[in-house]
Amino acid sequence: MKTDVLVIGGGAIGASVAYYLKLQQPGCRVVVAERDPTYELASTPRASGGVRRLFALPENIELSNYSIPFFSDFAETMAVDGEKAEIGWKKGGYLFIVPPESIDLLKLNYDTQLSLGANVVWLDPDALKAKFPSMNVSDLGGAVHSPDDGWIDPYSALQGFRRKAKALGAEFMAEDVVALERTATRVVRAKMKSGLEIEPEWVVNAAGAWAKEICAMVDVAVPIEPLRRFEHYFEVEEPIEPLPYLKDVARLAFRPEGNGYTGGVPTLAEPRGYNFETDYDYFENVVWPALAHRFPQFEKTKVKSTMPGLYDQNDFDGNVIIGPGAGGLTNFQMLAGFSGHGLMHAPGCGRAMAELILKGRYETIDLSRLGWQRLLDGKPLPERGII
Repeated sequence: MKTDVLVIGGGAIGASVAYYLKLQQPGCRVVVAERDPTYELASTPRASGGVRRLFALPENIELSNYSIPFFSDFAETMAVDGEKAEIGWKKGGYLFIVPPESIDLLKLNYDTQLSLGANVVWLDPDALKAKFPSMNVSDLGGAVHSPDDGWIDPYSALQGFRRKAKALGAEFMAEDVVALERTATRVVRAKMKSGLEIEPEWVVNAAGAWAKEICAMVDVAVPIEPLRRFEHYFEVEEPIEPLPYLKDVARLAFRPEGNGYTGGVPTLAEPRGYNFETDYDYFENVVWPALAHRFPQFEKTKVKSTMPGLYDQNDFDGNVIIGPGAGGLTNFQMLAGFSGHGLMHAPGCGRAMAELILKGRYETIDLSRLGWQRLLDGKPLPERGII
């Protein structure tokens, strides 16, 4: 069969691409190949759901400036046949706290965020203590608070994108891509495990933590590796004032959820690989000490559940690789390597990919610095001081 666009991977990223392609050009034929439509091991449902503007790179801030209002209006925008696509949007804010030695970097990022229109508030330790009296601020130099940021339910967002894209005419197939045929400059055929063969004009690699397997099919090496992380749900006996989504430079990240909190401490020291085993000692040894140090109430915390998931970790610089050029291929579009930022940037990157395919250029946010060329040039573009 022939198609205009074959999207490999039907998580939030792939479904967003399908949505924007059909939105911008209804006549475009879009096929999304997702080998596991139950999403049992997919990264999106295992994400924390945070969406924030607290970045250093202008591109990431701009993506969030677009995505966050999009998520706040998601229920109405993505409604199908009058049924709203509720995603549990909570405008709880974000708080990034740093030690004294990181203040200059935090200020630099704060100035960049302000210049791009983000609503961000600088807090010195006294102001931080006044706003969050339970917090231990003795070792902190300051913080930045972004009250308009928040979090969503990841699985609901995925299903919302998927349902809307299908309603617009995108075809989601339970197919496992096992081979890609290429010429010097193009992917000409995709072979499925079922025996189905697809001849696409464009291919989008939105396979997330499995993106390197797709690249290998066209003899391209990519520095994207699966990185296991844990999302813990825990509760405390003593009350704490309402908290935003809190992050620090040591990678502690958690937010309120129901009667408790959800979060963890992802580590880059984790061996790369498709590992879904749960380390039940990790919370006790790593997460709990960090929580208890910051808030005395967490001395008596009880972990209720631990869920492993995978980042599509870009070990080159920790940011998405978007666009063509891999292996000299002009119609093979990368959209992976988000390193934990995928869900929050799914709307902006889905729109950007649709622009690249349909118009041949970025029309809204220029993401060219995040393209394949930086890998060829050996010039990483990492975040500064913000994970």
